Amino acid sequence: MTKQNFFKKEMLIGIGCCFLIALPAFLLGKSFPIIGGPVFGILMGMLLALFKRPARLDSGIKFTSKYILQYSIVLLGFEMNLFNVIKVGTQSLAVIIFTLSASFLTAFFAGKALKVDGNTTTLIGVGTSICGGSAIAATAPVIRAKDEDVAQAISTIFLFNIIAVFIFPALGRLIGMSDTGFGMWAGTAINDTSSVVAASAAWSNAAGNNTALAFATIVKLTRTLMIIPITLVLAIYTTRKLKRTATGSESSPSGNFSIVRIFPWFVLGFLASAILNTFLPIPVTVASGLVQIGKFMIIMAMTAIGLNTNIRKLLTNGIKPICLGLCCWFAVAVVSLIVQHAVGIV
Repeated sequence: MTKQNFFKKEMLIGIGCCFLIALPAFLLGKSFPIIGGPVFGILMGMLLALFKRPARLDSGIKFTSKYILQYSIVLLGFEMNLFNVIKVGTQSLAVIIFTLSASFLTAFFAGKALKVDGNTTTLIGVGTSICGGSAIAATAPVIRAKDEDVAQAISTIFLFNIIAVFIFPALGRLIGMSDTGFGMWAGTAINDTSSVVAASAAWSNAAGNNTALAFATIVKLTRTLMIIPITLVLAIYTTRKLKRTATGSESSPSGNFSIVRIFPWFVLGFLASAILNTFLPIPVTVASGLVQIGKFMIIMAMTAIGLNTNIRKLLTNGIKPICLGLCCWFAVAVVSLIVQHAVGIV
């Protein structure tokens, strides 16, 4: 057996291991959608990481956590219809821009004050402002985040997703929001798509119509498109940071880093998928199937990240990221309400 064939076999074994662990996580996510498959996947991975594993699995696990994660983002683009985004975007754009700004500014200053690691701060800020786990998955390879950073951010976002599902409908009724206003609030201030759907579905069931659910879902998908400009900006920032580091190092020439090498090409794949889904007559079942495959691949990637995460270190550093997540989440929720009142949506 040649060295190349041996490498391919080792790679497939590691990928297969992530696939097998992801299967029960996927099924659990279907049974408990508020928690979601990615959270189950990363938890299972972290628990299994406590036990010694064969070194032959490492290359496949690393491939899954990096490349399969990127491929999954491309497939998620088939969930987007740009015509719906443009239609709702005229109403929600101002709210989305202000909540994005609030989240990133809060993450920056609160992260500094709490002395949270820079990559963890970025991931929590992105996850809070855009679309939870999917945004974290898209951003992590761009900023070269460690698996522990991703696990910390996913865990933090998950906590506030659960809280939002239970308290947002009650708070919305207390404030006296309209169906459209609540849909806008849920779509811009709740992190993950599954939690947006859960909270707005609870509101719609009580209201006796699906206005809030439909509006929140479209606003959330519109918000997801912000992955594209945000990752591009982070790619440029990361490249410049690496260049400055290389320039100050005698052992590394400044030409080692370039925007081409670190550019998040998979985000362009996400945009291409959205364009294809908008302008080509792709059957709904096919587009939905591709999205489901992409979501399963995210679970595989989260499983791989869990397998490379030191749970003891994660628990030791746990309280500061949670405080940071709370600050970002509160800022987004409040700013969303303020802007909605300003433009007359609530």
